[in-house]
Formats: sequence, structure tokens, C-alpha cells
Amino acid sequence: MQDGPRPGPRRILVVGSTGAGKTTMARALSRRLGVPYHEMDALYFSGPGWRLNETFAAEVARIAAGPRWVIDSLGYPAVRDVLWESADTIVWLDYSRRVIMPRVLRRSLRRSLLRERIFGGNREAWADWLTRDHPAWSAWTGHAGRRAEIDRRTRAERFAPLRVVRLPTPAHAATWLAGHADERPRRRARRAAEPRRGATRP
Repeated sequence: MQDGPRPGPRRILVVGSTGAGKTTMARALSRRLGVPYHEMDALYFSGPGWRLNETFAAEVARIAAGPRWVIDSLGYPAVRDVLWESADTIVWLDYSRRVIMPRVLRRSLRRSLLRERIFGGNREAWADWLTRDHPAWSAWTGHAGRRAEIDRRTRAERFAPLRVVRLPTPAHAATWLAGHADERPRRRARRAAEPRRGATRP
């Protein structure tokens, strides 16, 4: 496990299985590092009925070309390589099925019971639980394949140099994230302590 993102431009992908907490981690990093956050599913789905965004690939390419961003996804196939070629840091929530399954089940139960609106104004319906695309089924059946692909990509020379932060448990993730809690205030304090051009120290 390595330290956090290098100083300077930050292009961070938070990756892991469905239900690992990628969105929560990405939002926390955005707040603490001052890096713009983009939700991948909100970019992918553009409206009710799970309507797809026709300009999705172009929008993601524009974001990926920017100097600072954090995105909560491995990336849909159409944009996956673009994101990995642009990223400088991978935060991998490499949790076991035992960790992620209770999380994804609780989340989907809450969304279905409360009829919560999610990306594109869509909702998780009870009928969706019977489909192979439902997050619970996706988390269970896709766990091993997703883990293998992320591992392969973090080792691929075509995406180097990448800083990879591999976090095997939520406790590791919390400890690592806590180390960045005061990063932005420290930078501000340092700038405030530096004399302005032409000024002299007392």
C-alpha cells in the first residue's frame, strides 16, 4: 500500500466492486483534497427509464483531459481505457464479498422501500431484484472478475506510472483517508505564512 495522491494535478479513480463504497470515498477525497468529483453513473444515465446519455463518451473524455478530478468507477467499457490512461492515482477498495454484500443489500433495500430517486431520476424497483443487472446480483457474480481486471490494469505498463492505493478493508480505508483530513487546510496555512512578494519577514 502506498501513500496518497502526489502533489500537483490529481486525477483519481476510486475502483472496487459494486457496494464497496466508491462514491462515499470519492466524495470524501473531493472535499479533503479540493478536487472536482464526478459520479460515473450520473454521467452514464441521462433520464428516467434508465435512458443512456448519448454524449457520455465525449463528456467523460473532456473530464479525463482536465488536470484535477476524482471519479467513482473502474469506468464503463466505452471510456475505461481513456480514464485509466489519464489517471495518476488509483484508490482500490479491495473488499471481500463478506464485506460488500451486506452493504449492497442494505442500500438496495433502502432504495426500494423508500423509492429513492438515484441517477437520472431512476428508482430501484422490486422487480429489478429478479434481473441479472441488479446491484446485489452484480456484486455477487461479478466480484472475482472485477477484482482480476483491476489487478491486471494496475500492473499493466500501458497505464504506468500509476500510484496504486490498495485498501483491503474498510478499517484500512478509514485510516488512510484520515491521513488526508487536514491536507487542504495545511496548504492554506502554509500559503498564509509565506510573505507576499516584496514583503519582508519581521
